[in-house]
Amino acid sequence: MTQNHSDALVFFGATGDLAYKKIFPALQAMLKRGNLNVPVIGVAKAGWNLDELKARAKDSLEKHGGLDPAAFAMFSNLLRYVDGDYNDPATFQAIRQELGSAQRPAHYLAIPPVLFGKVVEQLSKAGCAEASARVIVEKPFGTDLASAQALNGILLGAFDEKRIFRIDHYLGKKPVHNMLFARFGNAMFEPFWKREHIESVQITMAEDFGVRGRGTFYDQTGTIRDVMQNHLFQVLTNLAMEPPVRTDSESIRDEKVKVLKAIPPLKPEDVVRGQFCGYRDEPGVAKDSNTETFAALKLEVDSWRWRGVPFYIRAGKSLPVTCTEITLRLRQPPTMFRDYDLKSNYCRFRISPDIVLAFGLNAISPENESVCLSRELLAGRHPAAEEMDAYERVLGDAMAGDATLFAREDYVEEAWRIVDPVLKAGTPVYEYKAKTWGPKEVESRVTPPGGWQNPVLSS
Repeated sequence: MTQNHSDALVFFGATGDLAYKKIFPALQAMLKRGNLNVPVIGVAKAGWNLDELKARAKDSLEKHGGLDPAAFAMFSNLLRYVDGDYNDPATFQAIRQELGSAQRPAHYLAIPPVLFGKVVEQLSKAGCAEASARVIVEKPFGTDLASAQALNGILLGAFDEKRIFRIDHYLGKKPVHNMLFARFGNAMFEPFWKREHIESVQITMAEDFGVRGRGTFYDQTGTIRDVMQNHLFQVLTNLAMEPPVRTDSESIRDEKVKVLKAIPPLKPEDVVRGQFCGYRDEPGVAKDSNTETFAALKLEVDSWRWRGVPFYIRAGKSLPVTCTEITLRLRQPPTMFRDYDLKSNYCRFRISPDIVLAFGLNAISPENESVCLSRELLAGRHPAAEEMDAYERVLGDAMAGDATLFAREDYVEEAWRIVDPVLKAGTPVYEYKAKTWGPKEVESRVTPPGGWQNPVLSS
């Protein structure tokens, strides 16, 4: 570990669901790779003691991470616990005591954003936000532009921007993380990766399940806030950004912000929101809820490379499959084969559940030379069990001080600027049946030329 690496991890929300399902497995994996050898101080108000936290961590690993007895023994020795109220200065004095001689702690706030201000204030007062300390914050980072700006103000009151790590775990997924290498490490993409050759870009994030008991959270959030302005905007900027001059975090994040700055605010006519039948019967959901469980957006990137190329994004729950996929549809070339039913070429990149790169091409039928068929050249694989999990990657990078995979202040505010008008506009919410591709209004309002390309999973 480098001298810049955090020498302690203070983990607020240590008894919560996120810790149980994601964080404890990620921390064990970090330890097994040699990336975690510092105290891990869990903090919560649960009336627990250290032994109870260790038991919770062990149960988490048995159910979600695959318990490795030797690794857990080492992890257990790193665990500490502070039980206390986030409003109580004594809680933070206890944290300061557990930190001991640590000079570069990373404070991970896996807690509701409404608590950020109080916790950051108390950390500062207790001397836990010194010059080398970092803060890692979970999404959602605000609910609109004004709240995001307010949260940024709170964090910047105690930590400078270089020490703030706003997590979007989606960037930790290996296919998303590797998109830039695929684009800029290969010569084949750049010649057609521009407005002269690309007709449209579409991004689909589909889930074949509902809210899974998270009705209270989801009814206050909705699809646009939950996955579009964060996860899918990150995918969009990876697709649309210019080559950075260097591979350091600031150079890469500069180019991403330029993409968002080139996108005008969304207009109501470029958005269709939907809600699956039965959503209002979910526990925690209001009977008259107008929260969307599906959204389709049309965006423009008003830059030299992309002007005139529409970007379409859709995401939703209770759709036919669970899959995230990108399709870049190319313009039709001038051709002398006028008697053939030529389809648009395309480049398709699947992020999950499997990883696929495919090119859609026209070919003459082997049975009938007067017939044209659309066929794919495809390379794909399934993620290996030993590959780094998204949370393992982002937590490891934050503790190492690498900010590449984290949203900067200006990025967050630009993303909210784009969606803010339609969030406030109260656009209609149309009902759709489960296991369909959203409300029928999508087809007439927000559809790429040639239609949406629906992901199909092999059996």
